[in-house]
Amino acid sequence: MRAPEEEPDENFARERLVEAVENQLAADQPPAAQATQNKLTLVGYAREESVELMAQVLAYSVGLMLDRDEPFDMPAYEQALRNLPELPETTD
Repeated sequence: MRAPEEEPDENFARERLVEAVENQLAADQPPAAQATQNKLTLVGYAREESVELMAQVLAYSVGLMLDRDEPFDMPAYEQALRNLPELPETTD
């Protein structure tokens, strides 16, 4: 699952993001997390793949928050989850 060329910091960050998504699914918060998981499963994604995609969206959303020095934009995050499997654009 992990690419051998990944740096330890990248691996740690990925694991924390996956953990955060798993926590969102367990708590059903935000509700879009479970809805997205269900949708991705229905269209053929394995659970692990779905969680990885969702973690990428979370990373993107956190990155925007840090780049813009603004609070986390939950509505935009939930919309980005709903747009999966299409990932958000990486440029602003």
